[in-house]
Amino acid sequence: MTQTAIITGGTGGMGLATAAILGRDHHVVLADLDGERLDAAAEELSTAGVGASTAVCDITDRTSVENLFAAAARTGRVRAVVHTAGVSPLMGSPERIIRINALGTVHVTEAALAAAGPGSALVSVSSMAGHMLPSPLLPRRAFRHALTNPARMTASLTRLATLGPGAAGPGTAYSLSKAFVIWYTAAMAAAFGEKGARALTVSPGSFDTDMGRLEKASGSERMLDFAALKRFGRPEEIAELLAFCAGERAGYLTGTDVLCDGGTIAGLTLKGMIAMARGR
Repeated sequence: MTQTAIITGGTGGMGLATAAILGRDHHVVLADLDGERLDAAAEELSTAGVGASTAVCDITDRTSVENLFAAAARTGRVRAVVHTAGVSPLMGSPERIIRINALGTVHVTEAALAAAGPGSALVSVSSMAGHMLPSPLLPRRAFRHALTNPARMTASLTRLATLGPGAAGPGTAYSLSKAFVIWYTAAMAAAFGEKGARALTVSPGSFDTDMGRLEKASGSERMLDFAALKRFGRPEEIAELLAFCAGERAGYLTGTDVLCDGGTIAGLTLKGMIAMARGR
């Protein structure tokens, strides 16, 4: 039976590079909002000998996500889901960032769980930003609403993101949403395990993608001052990790986060975080 891999955010640098790897032994279903970009991405994969189909999907809409998984199931058994879709602080309001990054992850995770079976895997992309909030400050009570009332979780995190100065809202929303992705995926790992399946997250640092270059324009390159590797990562480097985590050889890897940030968090001190927050 054909094995299928769903890649959300499939037209982005990470998603498309991951699709090229998983497409060696899976039929790939690329999901994104932009139909024209999806067609171009599928054509690029076809040129490289990778079979791919596409689906326009809004991950903030649960029905749209369910339709994506139903379409993917018609191409074969959905064995792998790599959830790369998301937005950065420069790409919207706090409410939009929370809805896409946090609520969208709930929708994709619930659909992946419904489709899960022995040997299947969900890998959701978080960010090193999800590691920057001290553990005692994580709003776990708000996070837990996702397990019973995702709309309440969305509202709670949006409210928290807008408590401070307006200019800080999108950045706060981004950090909160990515910390949520790590927490929520770990919380859902046991439910996947009951089906013989896995769920984990990967947290990239600064990568040379369209989104990464957008953030670079806002000064994110300063993070390299703290990194062990003084460069942006390449899309193919994170894609190899995502594909491995989603693959069957990583069959005992679940309920955890894999940080791939060139050593940035390891070198980021409290003093450095305060300087970054002040824009110095």
